[in-house]
Amino acid sequence: MRVVSLVPSLTEAVAETFPGALVGATDWCTHPADLDVPRIGGTKNPDVDRIVALAPDLVIANEEENRAPDLDALRAAGLPVLVTEVRSVPQAFAELARVLGACGARRPRWLAEAEQAWTDLPQPEDRRTAVVPIWRRPWMVLGRDTFAGDVLARLGVGHLYAGHPERYPRIPLEELRAAAPDLVVLPDEPYRFTTDDGPEAFPGLPCALVSGRHLTWYGPSLRAAPQVLAGALRATRR
Repeated sequence: MRVVSLVPSLTEAVAETFPGALVGATDWCTHPADLDVPRIGGTKNPDVDRIVALAPDLVIANEEENRAPDLDALRAAGLPVLVTEVRSVPQAFAELARVLGACGARRPRWLAEAEQAWTDLPQPEDRRTAVVPIWRRPWMVLGRDTFAGDVLARLGVGHLYAGHPERYPRIPLEELRAAAPDLVVLPDEPYRFTTDDGPEAFPGLPCALVSGRHLTWYGPSLRAAPQVLAGALRATRR
């Protein structure tokens, strides 16, 4: 099976499950760290001709991360394209099973371990509210119906824009501050928030700097995500 992946988290899933199957991945596919395959551009601007030349049996993509015109061009070139939709933790597990099955793999151990990690989550001691910026200049936050929002909800954190009509709305900083959340969750991707870039915009509010991979990726990282994220969130209580 020859597979090209246009989604970093799916690249990691296929690489861990089916070593040698990947013949192409995006420039943003950073895991596993030793992945050595041809790079075909970004998630939003893949080199269609390069992908076609790699002659994959399957291209795996995501409806949010990849652009429909690129996927249509791949199909027009005769390539099978499997498009995932992931907006919750259970949906992530279902889609991972679908992708790996399409690649010819049996259900891998890591997927069972990841599901168990989320099944065994303790009930949150209390629930807190948060705003979750994913970009600045302009400020953008998690809105409705997002995988990351569901991840946080399962860890006891409800984000204040979960009912917004947009999935990733642009919200002025003054409005984010006025929303009076219990904390601010700052991931290191897609925007790389750091201790020196992000928390200063929210004086007086506890800020949790979290791993974007554990918050937004659906793949082998789901095994450790509950523990990693819960630790970062717990640190804001000190």
